[in-house]
Amino acid sequence: MPRHRVRRSVPPVSLAAAVMLAASAATGTYLVGRSPDRAPAAVASVSSASPASSPASAESSEEPVVDLDAELAGAVAPLLGTAPGAALSVAVLDSGGGARAVYGGGKAAYDTASIVKVDILAALLLRAQDEGRELTADERARAAAMIEKSDNDSATALLAAVGGAAGLDAANERLGLTATTAAQAWGLTRTTAADQLTLLGAVFGTEADAELGATSRAYVRGLMSQVEADQQWGVSAAGESWALKNGWMPRSATGLWNVNSIGRVTADGHTYLVAVLCDGGQTKESGISLVESAAKAAVEVLKAAR
Repeated sequence: MPRHRVRRSVPPVSLAAAVMLAASAATGTYLVGRSPDRAPAAVASVSSASPASSPASAESSEEPVVDLDAELAGAVAPLLGTAPGAALSVAVLDSGGGARAVYGGGKAAYDTASIVKVDILAALLLRAQDEGRELTADERARAAAMIEKSDNDSATALLAAVGGAAGLDAANERLGLTATTAAQAWGLTRTTAADQLTLLGAVFGTEADAELGATSRAYVRGLMSQVEADQQWGVSAAGESWALKNGWMPRSATGLWNVNSIGRVTADGHTYLVAVLCDGGQTKESGISLVESAAKAAVEVLKAAR
């Protein structure tokens, strides 16, 4: 998995400070918090240094590289201490600045539960675009029910309309999802947080030549901003405004929960795309709490990177 880094600006080290550090190192002493008594003499001796020494001092302003993936891991991994046995994967993108971070969580892939419904709708819109038509009234009704109400029958019908699991896989290849495998039992589609970030980019992006056209993108965004009140949890906890889709699914074999949330949030005037996948929650409520904490932590990491 690629590492995502940004550079943070740091103030340049003054020439005097650089010399004092060099002088202290030569005598076996190190400066902490204050200048030694002889600092003026050291500064005076440097004031007559030749111009050839200036490039070295300029190099001292080199900006350090910050590993955002590591920063995200440091912020998110401790949250698992509150949820024994759970696994968590998080991905976040600053839409304006382009900074991005991914935390894999140690699992290759997660079951989507109902977040796959955004993927199904994207595949349906791609098919309609290919056929040079708008969605039918029935398709629009089912799409609204599938996203806003998380209606399962509508998802099943629309998955069939795009060609089943094979059709969804084909759409995902066009959209750039490389680690998502569709399942006919759509809630068992396997994905990663990084792939969900790619899907969100396809929905919330602005590229004129994107696979999903501008009208299609606006349609999906509109539905995601109107989910029913009892489904407005998840990544929404990380911002003041949002457009999202959540998924939740108890596993009959273990009694544990998959709880996922993907979407766009606006925080402090900046827009972020966020995907959080949680597997193995003891209850739906504990899964929601973990997902919301992870979403907030992820956005804070990119805020700090600004």
